[in-house]
Amino acid sequence: MKKTSMRSSLTLLLTAVIWGVAFVAQSVGMDYVEPFTFSFTRCILGGLVLIPCIALMDRHKAKQEQNREGTDIRADAAGGVCCGIALFVASNLQQIGIQYTTVGKAGFITALYIVLVPVIEIFLGKKSGIRTWISVLIAVAGLYLLCITEDFSIGTGDILILLCAAAFSIHILIIDYFSPKADGVRMSCIQFFVCGILSGIAMLIFETPSIAAVRQAWLPIGYAGILSCGVAYTLQIIGQKGTDPTIASLILSLESVVSVLSGWLILHQRLSRKELLGCALMFLAIILVQLPQKKTDADRESV
Repeated sequence: MKKTSMRSSLTLLLTAVIWGVAFVAQSVGMDYVEPFTFSFTRCILGGLVLIPCIALMDRHKAKQEQNREGTDIRADAAGGVCCGIALFVASNLQQIGIQYTTVGKAGFITALYIVLVPVIEIFLGKKSGIRTWISVLIAVAGLYLLCITEDFSIGTGDILILLCAAAFSIHILIIDYFSPKADGVRMSCIQFFVCGILSGIAMLIFETPSIAAVRQAWLPIGYAGILSCGVAYTLQIIGQKGTDPTIASLILSLESVVSVLSGWLILHQRLSRKELLGCALMFLAIILVQLPQKKTDADRESV
């Protein structure tokens, strides 16, 4: 169990690093293409990358004459479709919002899913202690410092990224539900094609895509498609199989720290002292909500 837990944690940590740098790729990509076009190309690319991986895995299993154990093809399809729809909403809200805010702010606001996951679980019947609500209050204070201006207004980009965090919370819970039953790589491949197709429909309706523009954005699209989609989202699904969803969201939230560092190093974006204090409060809330809690007598009896 310890090996599985450590492997899962390292897998999710690598996912967080890839995602953190992906904020830079997403921001740079907007210099060349529109949001739905970026999402369409990156997701289709991510899905295509996984097809040979699935073929190699199937060939390996056939040589060893092993059947798929503990997974269900119907769960692969259902999980992939549900994850794809959630990913379509979350990723495009993020892609549109990142045009109007900095990479660092987008990373930290997105990381609010770490607080939202246990809050949503409350409405699903899972008990939560006072620590969760304290974390929510701290996160709200941090969000205020990070986003609210002197005239008490909040930017359009910040609102869109906040909605994106809520959508990613649902995405995490969907993965937690399907991952024990489904094959992680297959489910990931399906979710990218679903998200890509939906993004492609939105692209044709709301945008004017250009092949020349896509070619100009090949580097950020390549990073976001191959690494952020094809590699990182698959690592997320695989890593969550051995990790509690709240612990998983804690590790994944480190992408916010990586996004600030990458935005500073690559794009030379800086945050004010007020914004940095807001980031610190939000990160405190992120850590506090995931600290292990002592079991009550009632919890022990139910176990």
